[in-house]
Amino acid sequence: MAVEEQNQRTGFDDIAKEAAVDLLQHFWILRDRDEEMYQQIRNREQILRKWFWDKAGLRLIVHRHFVKLEKVPAQAMPWMGMQDLQGTRDYALWCCLLAFLEGRAVEEQFLLSHLCEELHALYPVDGDLDWTNYEHRKSLVRVMRLAVRLGVLVVVDGEVDQFSQNEIEVLYEVPVVARYFMRTFPRGLEDFSDPLELLESDLVDDPTDRRRQRIYRQLLFCPALYNSGAQDQDFLYLRNYRNRLRDDFEQNFEFQFELYRNVAMLTLPERRSSFKCFPGSKAIDDIAVQLAGLAREKFVEEKIALQFDGSICLLRTRFMSWLNESVRRYSSGWSKEYREKDVEALYCDLIALLCEWQLARVDAVTGMVCLLPSLGRYSGRYPDDYQEREEGCNGG
Repeated sequence: MAVEEQNQRTGFDDIAKEAAVDLLQHFWILRDRDEEMYQQIRNREQILRKWFWDKAGLRLIVHRHFVKLEKVPAQAMPWMGMQDLQGTRDYALWCCLLAFLEGRAVEEQFLLSHLCEELHALYPVDGDLDWTNYEHRKSLVRVMRLAVRLGVLVVVDGEVDQFSQNEIEVLYEVPVVARYFMRTFPRGLEDFSDPLELLESDLVDDPTDRRRQRIYRQLLFCPALYNSGAQDQDFLYLRNYRNRLRDDFEQNFEFQFELYRNVAMLTLPERRSSFKCFPGSKAIDDIAVQLAGLAREKFVEEKIALQFDGSICLLRTRFMSWLNESVRRYSSGWSKEYREKDVEALYCDLIALLCEWQLARVDAVTGMVCLLPSLGRYSGRYPDDYQEREEGCNGG
């Protein structure tokens, strides 16, 4: 017991490390779905609560039915949306569903048809919701499936997937956790003037502590934190306190803290299935790594000047020429989908991936593609004898 108490005073033990990862990876942990994970977090509640609040300003909510780490990012990114939902209508219906549930008692049951009637009244644009429209019905199906998956609703009888095709009834029940899906705010939403205030509303008042919490959030929730220039106070903090940051992340998690001239990030020394990593197992990830290797070559050959932040900015035509060369070099080894895809479609897929992982950005006005410093950490190509082996396998 003395060893366990000492571990809890000085850092995370193995159980706390596993519990911290579970909190980061899940929206919440429902007791009735995963009792073991729930109890593991409860057993390390105090040290977890203290670390996440002191370091990142994140609240740990422990309820007899669930535990939840309220994961508020330092800045909103496009990929942070709810991946099950598609477009504005889905999100509007999701918010309307939450508003509907506010008026329902715990364990109260309701029919899908009753919800559909209520959604007409709650939807923000009058006359813009039509259940005879197939796409509108599909939107509601996505919303209801997500609500069930997250535990916001419980299906008593029926199957909502059929609603996209015809009129059917589904009976739902409101669980107690439905009351806790939305994050609470220190004051009314009408008192906030812009979205950034919402993100920073839980940060402490002291400027230094506020900066620390913002930096820890960025490192925990985003692939990278970039230097915006000589006067970037966040990056100056990273340099001054890099040893403390390294200890905090490497002793309490399985992360490695990496700090370079223009970028800081958390990495994993070994791939873990519980984390989404780059490069992943998708074919487009391999293509991105091959392009990164080609970019390293071109940077030297074409004597390209780095921007102040260490990025390489290219006109779209120049980037497309690099992409075409990558196609010529490597496409024989790609999956059938990408061998047959035209270069414009390949560009769209590749840029979406690079932007999601903060490896590149695209200027919305000029279309200029900027390859960011963290892309330089990667390089991929086939072995020198790959072509010969490929021809041999094909009987060439």
